[in-house]
This record gives sequence, structure tokens and C-alpha cells, in this order.
Amino acid sequence: MEPYPTVGIDDNAMDAARLMAEERLVGVIVMTADGRPYAVLPGSQLLRFSVPRYIQADPTLARVVDERHADLMCARLADQKVRDVLPDEGPVPAVVHPGATAMEIAALMARSHTPLVAVYDGSAYLGAITASGLLRRLLAAG
Repeated sequence: MEPYPTVGIDDNAMDAARLMAEERLVGVIVMTADGRPYAVLPGSQLLRFSVPRYIQADPTLARVVDERHADLMCARLADQKVRDVLPDEGPVPAVVHPGATAMEIAALMARSHTPLVAVYDGSAYLGAITASGLLRRLLAAG
């Protein structure tokens, strides 16, 4: 477990994107107003929200968008809250207790398709476990 940045569910989505970009994060932990981990917001989800649906449906159309217009993709995030850019299927509640085993954490990451898991003891957010951190630990043990 390591300290890891969080954002609030009602924070601006553009601010979350900037945090990810500046800190080189794969995603952020989304917190409720009362300080509980709510979801993991992966950077790929922010990009999914930024790419128009018609291009997602037909990726060959991406080639016809010039770089000047592509550079404006993230502008769509400016008027959105973090809650607005979470996956349509609902939040990814990737949360473990401090005593979770490496196997439990790896299984949760695999099941939820997220490289990031929040550690919560029932009353406080303690930090996060990243896939790269978990892999370092597992490779060192093997």
C-alpha cells in the first residue's frame, strides 16, 4: 500500500484529468463526500468520455479527425463532474481492507479490470495498491 491521490465525486472532471496527467497516474480513487472510496476512475475512462461515440463505434473515422481537432477532445471534460464520467455500467468499487492478501487484491484487479485498488479500513482511506506495486512484490517473492 502507498499514499495515492483521490478526487471527490463532485470534483471537476478536467481537474481529475490534469491530476492524472501531472502525476502520471493510471487513474484516481473517487471519494464520496463523507470520505469513503466510491470508485476507481481509470484514465482510459476519461479518454472514452472524450472520444465521440460515433468514432468509438467506427474507429476508422478517427483517422479523418485532424490533430488540431483531436487536441480539443478533453474540452468536453471542462463542464463535467467526476460522477458524470464514471462508467455507464456503474462505479468500479475496487476497495480492499488492510489485511487483504495478494491473491485477493490480484483477483479484484482482474475481475474489475482496474490497475488500482483503494485500501479502506471501514472508517478511513489509507492509500492504494497499484498493479505495478503488486507485481513488484509478487516478482520479488518469486
